[in-house]
Formats: sequence, C-alpha cells, structure tokens
Amino acid sequence: MKNLQKLGLLGGAITALALSAGAQAQDDKITYNTHVAKILNENCVVCHREGGVGPMQLTNYDQVRPWAPLISYKVAEREMPPYAYDHGIGIQDLKGDWRLTEDEISTVVAWVNSGSPIGDTDILPPAADLPDPDQWTFEADYGTPDLIIGSVPMDIPANGNDLWSKHMVPTGVNEERCIKAVQVRPRGDAKAVVHHANSEVEVMNEDGEYESFGQLTEYAMGKWGELMPEGVCRTMPTNSRVSWDIHMFPGGLGAMAPGTVIKDNVVEIGLWFHDADFMAKTEPYKQDLKLYQLKSGYENGHLIVPPNGYTMTQGFHSFDHPVRIDSFQPHGHLRMNAASLEVFYPETGRTEQISQISKWSATWHHSHIYNPDIAPLLPVGAVLVIKQWYDNTAANANNPDPDQWVVGGSRTGDEMSHAWIAVTHLDDEGFEKIVVERKENEQRSLAGSD
Repeated sequence: MKNLQKLGLLGGAITALALSAGAQAQDDKITYNTHVAKILNENCVVCHREGGVGPMQLTNYDQVRPWAPLISYKVAEREMPPYAYDHGIGIQDLKGDWRLTEDEISTVVAWVNSGSPIGDTDILPPAADLPDPDQWTFEADYGTPDLIIGSVPMDIPANGNDLWSKHMVPTGVNEERCIKAVQVRPRGDAKAVVHHANSEVEVMNEDGEYESFGQLTEYAMGKWGELMPEGVCRTMPTNSRVSWDIHMFPGGLGAMAPGTVIKDNVVEIGLWFHDADFMAKTEPYKQDLKLYQLKSGYENGHLIVPPNGYTMTQGFHSFDHPVRIDSFQPHGHLRMNAASLEVFYPETGRTEQISQISKWSATWHHSHIYNPDIAPLLPVGAVLVIKQWYDNTAANANNPDPDQWVVGGSRTGDEMSHAWIAVTHLDDEGFEKIVVERKENEQRSLAGSD
C-alpha cells in the first residue's frame, strides 16, 4: 500500500540515506531494524495496528517476530498487502497500487529464512507515519471533499439475511461541475457489513419527473476510490439527486467483521471538483462509469455454478466511436476467484491482454486505475473481452458451502458476473492526438536512453 495518496507513509530522503548507511555498516545483513521495519511500516502497519482492520499488530519487533513465518508466506504468495493484480501480465503502471516490489518481497523472505534477526538496536527504523483513520483517501492532495453526500441512517443487525436500502438524497449542486476524484466510505464498523453501495445520479426532465443521468460511482468492500485523468470530465449535473442502492450483509465478511448490531450506519460519498470554469477552459472529453455485464440474464438463473464445480463467464463490448479505458474493476461474490480484461482487434485478429487478477477476493475490491499515458486506446470496432472464473469447491477458502448450487443473483450467497469500467469517450481528432503524443513520448524516451 505504497501510494502516497492512500497512506502518506514514505520516509524522507534523509531517513532513507541513514537507513541505507546503517545497513551497509552491517555488511548488508538483512535485519528488522535495517531493512524489514521500513517495508512493514510503509505497507502493513496502516491496517495492522491498534484499532486497525488487521487481525494482529505489527508496529514493533516484539509484535512482528511471532508472526514472521506467516508474514513471509503471505508476502511470497502476494496475498498481502491485499491487492490482487497479476504481475507480468498486461498493464502494470497503476494508480493506487498496493503491491510490494520484487526486492521488498525477497528482502522479507530472506529475513525470515535467516531467523528474523532484530539487528543493531542502535539503529532505529523510521516510525510509520499513519494517516488519521477518519481521513479521506485523497485528502492529503486535494483537502477535504468539496461535497459530501450521505445516505439515510440504517441499523444493521448482527445476523440474518442480506439487506438492501434504496432511497434518494438531494445533492444540493446548483451548477454543473466536473468531478476529479470520488470516494465512498461506510462509517466505522459498517466497513465490514456494507457489501456494496451503488450511486446513480438522477435529474429532472421537462415533465418534472426524475430520470437517470448515469452512474456516479460504485463502492464495494475495500475499494480505495476513483481518480479521473487530467483533461476529462465526469459530470455532476445541477439540481440532481443521488439514488442509493446499498447492499448490507449482517454480521459482515472477513476478519474485520464485527458480528454486532451497527446503529445509524451512514454511507458517504466524498466528491472533489475541478474549478467551476474547468469545462470552459479545457473543453474536456466526457468520462463515465458503467456496469458491463458478462452474461446476459444471470439474475434469472442463467449463471449457474454446480456443486463442487467450476464455471466461467465472458462478455463482449464494442463502441461506435474511439475510447480510452481508464479503469477496470471486476465484480462477483464468494465463489468468484479470477478475472481478466482483453482487447480484440478485428482488423488484425490480434488479442491484447490488459489485466489479469488470478486471486480475486470479495473482501477486497479494487478499481484498477491505469496510468493515462498507457491506458488502453480502442479504435472503432475494437472489442472488450471480459472473463471471470468461479470456484465452488472446498479449495476455495471463501466458499461457505461447496455442496450448494449457486445461481446469479444479488444475495451474498448468489453470484454476479459483471465489471465496472470507466471510459473516456473520444472523437477521431482526440484519438489521433493521444496516439501522436504517445509516439512522441516514446521517441523521446528512446532518445534519452541512447
């Protein structure tokens, strides 16, 4: 979890140089004080601390040492930090990427294999600079949100069946604005019991009736937030309202599930806007977020995962104008375990793999935000190919009952087959401009490497 916007945990250059000098003084022997504490403090302690969502605290050597073998295993298997996105397949330059580097992984594993030594006690590792747990994801860069839209308060019981709350809330926006960042967060313990929270914007038509304007954002357990690329606009219209669709799972999922009644839970949307004259100055292309379905009619039982068996779904989507794919977030429930995004180019017959998630988990959803400089550009006719896999066997650690037939539906015990994808809609001129800019950047990069 090294992204500065997420954690603000990176040490200063002076601390890094001092740590490096200390390590060299020990002939590069890997110890907790010289190497490992820094990695844990920058990537793990944000969750593994007093009051954090992690099941144990990892803020000092005495706390870390008993868990060293498990830490080594989880790190080597890329299960921690919890960011399931395959290395070496497709685009790797992502915003909000929590994954450890290969060097960090090998350092932690080597340290555990050598007996997990503490090292020179005169060398003090940099302390974790932890953000306030109530701080918004993008607050360090953009300040507090320009607008916060809360749901109506809801009581969530300690156990029972899935619950949904669907209601409308006015936005209070009196002039059209462009969104540059958005985050949804349930308050307090509700993080473990709010399965998802979809928010759609509605505007009033000429007949005085509200109609859909489009998706505002989507939240699922563990989601970090969304960033819009420079020069694009995800619109918040004037005189609008938010239509909430909040799915709650009493008792909760995962290690952080409280299993207690949560009173007056509120889910909040934090919005950061561009300046009011952004559209006039920039003439931005429009971006939207939509649900792209993989298997039509799955709500009616067309998605079936047999007992102690597997299945796979796929969907195909194309556009009648050029687009850029800005982010990809697959969605499923307890039996889903993998997903991929590809692009097929009919003119050449070539298929390009964009993203692969081989160890997907319903307890940590991520919107994989591509660096705009390399985000997939799709000409007219190119086809998005989205695939998801489901494991209904005992080998799936998230599976509550492998002997059950599982069908498509909205309950936590059902399955879903779709992906949330943010798309910037271009015209021919905009598409060609980006292509030219990328070629020029590539040539400059090659020239600089000579």
